[in-house]
Amino acid sequence: MTLKEPAVALIELRSIARGVKTADDMVKKAPVRLLDARTVCPGKYMILIAGETAAVEESYRIGVATGGEMVVDELFLPYASHQLIPAMQACAVVPKMDALGVVETFTVASVILSADAAVKAAGVSLIEVRMANGLGGKSFYTMTGPLNELEAAVEAGVAIIKSAGTLVCREIIPNPHEDINLKLL
Repeated sequence: MTLKEPAVALIELRSIARGVKTADDMVKKAPVRLLDARTVCPGKYMILIAGETAAVEESYRIGVATGGEMVVDELFLPYASHQLIPAMQACAVVPKMDALGVVETFTVASVILSADAAVKAAGVSLIEVRMANGLGGKSFYTMTGPLNELEAAVEAGVAIIKSAGTLVCREIIPNPHEDINLKLL
């Protein structure tokens, strides 16, 4: 599916049962692509959709309404970077490894916001966005690029979430060893 206006939305709920109902309502409401719908630590349910901006917004609004008091976090991101969705699906193609940046957050919504801001701010390639899968609810993303571009990207990504208190840590590795296997991060 090629997106004319890529947008993503995320809803995280404290109830798995309500999460499944919410996901069903969201995909029935508008023509969106369900990127992910699953349990996440600690005992929550996450729904992630993508599509054209208007459809995603319509689906997101019904999701928030259905989720009601069970919603613990939410995000609607119109005009997302074209790098974001492939990185969330762990299928981004990275031509070569330059400097490596890793940004770790406490929430899924903050990792998506941060990664989007980072790649829009500088000439870097997003490698992967890992969302709360086996991470105790935390999330992180990795990216590569020339050191000066990577530093600017990390700062932009951190700046957008720092005031919310959702940043865990950030690291920049100028010359990562060739044996670093990014799938093990």
